[in-house]
Amino acid sequence: MIMATVVPSLGYVPMAISTGAGAEVQKPLAVVVIGGLIVATAMTLIVLPALYNRFNLGRELTEKEEL
Repeated sequence: MIMATVVPSLGYVPMAISTGAGAEVQKPLAVVVIGGLIVATAMTLIVLPALYNRFNLGRELTEKEEL
């Protein structure tokens, strides 16, 4: 999961720091994509497990619930 975020993020870094022609369009796009990848990874690895733990959504079924 981390690798799937790091590799594309590093690929967008040259686009995010570019100053040449078309940079005014490329820079914001690259920043948004990099930020989205980081936020999505953090949500998947930190926030969702915390929510499951908080609301006990991953609880095991008891004998009464199985019937």
